[in-house]
Parts: sequence; C-alpha cells; structure tokens
Amino acid sequence: MCSKHSECCSTKHSQPAQRNDSCCHSSPKILSIRPMGTSSSESHVGATCSTDSLAGDSGGDEDPARHLGKYQSSWRVVGMDCPSCARKVETAVNQLTDIVSAKVVFSTEKLVVEYNQPATEQAIESVVQRTGYDVHNLNQATHSHKSENTPWYRQRDTQQIIVIGIGILFGALIGNWHRELGQWVDVIVCIAGLLPIAKSALRGAQSGSPFTIETLMTVACLGALYLGAYTEAAMVIFLFLIGERLEGLAAEKARSGVQSLMKLLPEQATKIIDGQRINVDVASLNLGDVIEVSPGGRLPADGILLTTAAAIDESALTGESVPAERQQGESLSAGGVVVDRVIQVRVTSRQGENAIDRILHMIEDAESRKAPLERFLDKFSRWYTPMMMGVALAVVLIPPLIFSQPWDTWLYRGLATLLIACPCALVISTPAAITSGLATAARYGALIKGGAALEQLGRIKTIAFDKTGTLTQGQPQVTDVITLGNETEEKILQYAAAVEQGSVHPLAKALVNYVEGQKIPLPEANNKSAQAGKGVSGVVNGQKVQLLAPRHSHLVDEHAQSIVERLELQGKTVVYLQIASEVVGIISWQDQLRDDAQKAVHKLTSMGISSVMLTGDNQRCAAGMAEQLNLEYQAQLLPADKVDWVRNMAQQGHVAMVGDGINDAPAMKSASVAIAMGEGSDVALETADAALTHNRLSGIPTMIALSQATLANIRQNITLALGLKAIFLVTSLCGITGLWLAVLADSGATALVTLNALRLLRFKADD
Repeated sequence: MCSKHSECCSTKHSQPAQRNDSCCHSSPKILSIRPMGTSSSESHVGATCSTDSLAGDSGGDEDPARHLGKYQSSWRVVGMDCPSCARKVETAVNQLTDIVSAKVVFSTEKLVVEYNQPATEQAIESVVQRTGYDVHNLNQATHSHKSENTPWYRQRDTQQIIVIGIGILFGALIGNWHRELGQWVDVIVCIAGLLPIAKSALRGAQSGSPFTIETLMTVACLGALYLGAYTEAAMVIFLFLIGERLEGLAAEKARSGVQSLMKLLPEQATKIIDGQRINVDVASLNLGDVIEVSPGGRLPADGILLTTAAAIDESALTGESVPAERQQGESLSAGGVVVDRVIQVRVTSRQGENAIDRILHMIEDAESRKAPLERFLDKFSRWYTPMMMGVALAVVLIPPLIFSQPWDTWLYRGLATLLIACPCALVISTPAAITSGLATAARYGALIKGGAALEQLGRIKTIAFDKTGTLTQGQPQVTDVITLGNETEEKILQYAAAVEQGSVHPLAKALVNYVEGQKIPLPEANNKSAQAGKGVSGVVNGQKVQLLAPRHSHLVDEHAQSIVERLELQGKTVVYLQIASEVVGIISWQDQLRDDAQKAVHKLTSMGISSVMLTGDNQRCAAGMAEQLNLEYQAQLLPADKVDWVRNMAQQGHVAMVGDGINDAPAMKSASVAIAMGEGSDVALETADAALTHNRLSGIPTMIALSQATLANIRQNITLALGLKAIFLVTSLCGITGLWLAVLADSGATALVTLNALRLLRFKADD
C-alpha cells in the first residue's frame, strides 16, 4: 500500500487540499531546496544546437499533492523506541472513526493525521496517551527545535530499572538468610515491574496490536511465576527494562542526525522596526520583515541579502566547508552562519517553509518510501510473531502429549521460545540503517527520497549525465559573432537577443546579457515559439527570425559550414541566425566543465560504474567534451532520444540519470534512479529520487558509496538478528539456556543491530 505524501508539517487546513495518489512506482516530490524567493529554471525559449539548451516536454508529474481530510494536524510522540512502536500508534489512531489517514514518522517522532471534525483532535491525543506514549501538539504555541535534556538518572525509565535492580539484590540477600522470604521479595519485584508492561500489552490489544513484545513478556513472566521460577521471572523483567532503555537510547542516537538539522535554527531573531532592533521569536517572523544577524549567528529564515556582501558558512546544509561569498540581492538559506560582518536580510520564507524545514519535510516523507527489503521485513514481522507464538505453544504441548515428557520442563522451554520470538531486532534492522544513511547523506549535502532510492543507488551500474548545467557550470559566455552576407554584427545580436529575451536558460541569458553589455537596444519580438532540439523563432520588425541548430539549417554554403566545424571542434555550441529565408550570421557560446567533473567520473570508474554523457550537441562538440572527461557519449539527442536511450539501458541494469533542466525530466523519470542538481529546475527536482544541494558532482560517488555501505549494514543486521535467534532457539529447546538468557539475547540483538546501524553516522567520504 502506498504511503501518502503529507506536505504540511504543522499547520491545519480548513479546506480540502490535494493529494498525490500516484502509486509507489512514482517518487514523491522533492521540495525545492533553494532559498525561498529564488527563481527556478524555466523552459529555454531560445534555441541552440544542443538539446541540453532547448526546451522539451517537461515530462514531470505536475499533479499537486492533495489531502482528503478537511484538517491536518501534527504531534510529537515521545517514547517510541522502534518502528513497531510507531506502528502501534498508527494502528490505534486509525481505529478512530473520523480518521482519513494517520502516519507516524519514527525518525522525527512526528504523528501526522488528516481528519474531518475539529473535535477529533482531542480524541487523537487521548488514544495516543492510552497507547502508552506522551504526545505534544505541534500546532499549538511555538514548538522548540531543542529536545529535552533531562538528566538520565532523573528519567522515569532509569529510576524504574534502578528500583527493580535494588529489589532483586535485596531479595537475593534476604534469600541467603530466609529462602521463602527472599522468594516473596522476588514475586513482589516481578509483579511491580510487570504491571506497567501488562497494562501496555492490554492497551496494545485494545488498539489493534495484540502481538507485541509486552504481550510476550507478560505471558512469559506469568508462566515463570506459575512454575515457581520467581528469581528468574524478576530477572527477565529487569533485563527487559534494560533492553528497552538501551533501545530508547539507541533510537535517540539514530535520530541525532535528523535532530541536528532542527537545532540549526535559532529561537530568537533581531528584527528591525522603524530603525529599532527588537528581539522576537523566530516563529513570529513574516514575509518582508527585515532582520539583522551578527557574525557567528545563524540565519533564522530564508531571505534576500540587503547589505553589500557577506561570507556565509553553509556547511551544515551543503557539506561545503568553504564559506560562500554572497552579494547584495542574493538569496540566503536558513541555518547558514554569518562569518565576517553584521548583515541585514529581508525574510522570504513563511514559518515552517524555510530551507531547513523543507529538508526535514523531505526526510520525513522519505521515511514512508520504504526500501523493498524493508517493506518485506515489515510484512514478515506481522505474521512472524503470531507464528512463533504457535511454535511456542507446540513446544509446550507436543512433547508432553505425544512423548510423555514433563509438563513443567516443556512449559519453561516454550516460554523461552516465546521470548526469543520477539521480532524487535529484525524489525529495526533495516529502518535503523536507512535512517542513519539518510541523515548522513543530508550531512554531505545529498537529499535522498527514502529507503527505496537509497537501495537503488547502491546497485547502480551506469550513470548518464546531462551536459549543460550538470557536467558543465551552466554559465556559458558568448565567444563568437560572425556575419554572413551584408548584415552587421549589431543587427545579428539585436535580432537574436530579441527572440531569446525572457528566457532564463543559461545560453539565452548569456546572449541577452552580452547584448545589453554592448548597450545595443532590443526590439520587441512577437509570436515566439520553440522546437526542442531544433531552434526558436519569432517575428521582429515584421520579419521572421530563427535561431537554428546547424544540422537543422539547409540554407548555408560550404564557407559557413567550415566556420561551424572549426568552432565545434573547439567545444563550442553554435547556432545560425536566419532572417526570412537567409542565414545572416553565426553565434557561438562556450561553457566550462565543473571543477570536479573529471574527479567524479574517475571515482565512479574506480567503483566499477560506467559513465556516459547525453547531449544534443553534434558529434564533434560532444567528442571534444567527452575526451576531456574520459567517458562515453551519445550526441545529437532530442529529449525523446534521451528517454529511449535510458530505457534501453535500464533493461540491461540499474541506471542513474543526472540532470538539472526541464528537458532532462523525462529521461530522469525513465531511469532506475534520478539525481538532480540542487540549482536545477523545479521539474527536475520533483522528478528526482535524490538531489545534490551543493551542486558538486563529487557528491555522486559519495552518495553511491554511502548507499552501498547502508545495504551492507542492513545485511549484517539481518544476519545478526536471525543468527542470534536461531542459536538461542536451539539452546533453549535443548534446555541449555533459560528465560533470562532468552530475553538478554533478544535485547542484546536489538542493541547490536541498532549500534551497528549507528556506525553509518560516522561514514567518511573518500576525498
């Protein structure tokens, strides 16, 4: 069943919103990772010889996400130790009659619910509390990003463990003096520890989750008390509580990568009102407010820099350690640290919509995109527990009834089997690794849409790169303007820029900026239209003007062709300017490779991954570029050709497509994994399964290496979980190990797989 994308974090909607009901085959949208207020790349209205620089079909899914409920609210649920806890909360809330959908995001402890009646909000809080968890409404008041820092020795769970441990020790000491009295102490300690566990098991059963670890513990301890194993029953409770506490600590550590993002935003901001500086809550900031940030301070919201220039440390968002130089009028992202001077910023993001919040939304939504292996284990665990309860019952009944074995012996061994059957370690093995992997990827400036994309990245065999804006910097410069015939250079530039004016594509912008820099007046162009991969046309001063790729113009002589060949051999992008039916000029651009493009391709090759460049450029231009990068290439491709090529390669193995423009979206959608450059178009970002916030291609090998490490970690976790269970199942059936070792094995396995998953938080990328 597909998880529904919930785009709102902590706001209510009084009107039905939209939901994307596309199934799990299509990825949810990546929310824009650019600062609010920046413009996105649009379709290139102009024309060049390159498909990379010509608009094609967007190919992206434009259906907005829509919610089916009239209201949507969010809560923080405190006390969840593993995904099984999250599932219990979801099951309990979904049983309420007015619920449209309920989703618990374990990594951020968030419950997001859609419903139709305002009164349902209180019912939701009540049912979560009855399930055994504390709940805090994120829609009320200002929610602090800072987590509670209650000392460990003052926390209720720790105090309970200490009390029960002291009770067991006291019972052992009394037992040396008076055996029966010591047993009574053990019984009292066991019952005191078991009562809250039994209540939790009862609440779980009432809320639709009868097969929980609390149920298994309750049955096992009652059975041990029935058999007279009082000390062992108390030890089982003690070890279980220690295991649960360790799980909770491990879960908190696993969330630390995500929670570190929450702490990037300050709670107070300096707002300038009528020249006065006033400290206000960040939550009270509105669009258009002017704030001041001192050196060492973090930006509380996205905004536009009003002061002349500033150096901003964006390492927490992009992984780039060198501070970025920002000029007046440029956009800044929330969470960045001001390095060198006091700056003033105009706020461009609403509450809950800044760069940090958008990354958190993406991570939360990513968690619902479970890896295929994770989905399998999730389903497996649902029938595994009742099946193992049946096995435990068979262990109790079959030997005494068929082979006349002692009832007490096999009841004891059946109870041990019951404890070993707990699926906690198996259930948490994959999501713990996935959560750690996603958090680590975010630290390196890579946003990945959940387990499915993370798993696919680790299996990539071929990567297809778009050229312009991906392998190149996407900031070409006009290099040559050559006249053919009687027209002047000024007229050629004037007419070409007229039909390109208004486009935000790098080639078009470069031409218009070049003409404006020459102070050449631009006439108005009407009826502008573009044909992907071919050219653009318009009417200027009553004449039809076209910019055409060389292979689509048949009105040129050998002299013009030789000029084009010479320019293309230099790696330049070339177009003809045609007025009416006469080709009157040639214009060329040149784009520079990204600084790390060669390094990234070399690293991918060393990892056994082949790279290929897909471009609309002609063979000569593409060959020159590919030779510099030492990779294969496919040239003269229209957007549809790119789609066909990617689809063909996807049938032979896992293929990733890296792009940044609207015309890349169809091919990206056809790939096994789509990767977008962070400053690419919104369509490319929405289509992508992953995005690079820093626009450094070296992040791609890092992303793949992290994915491979995550998959290896998952395999290790599953082996640990199932291996320990298998060993102790055999030893328990043979009477070698007892109840307390069984629960220790279960808690130990859970702690081991979680700690193993946490190793991913220390993942180091190769330089």
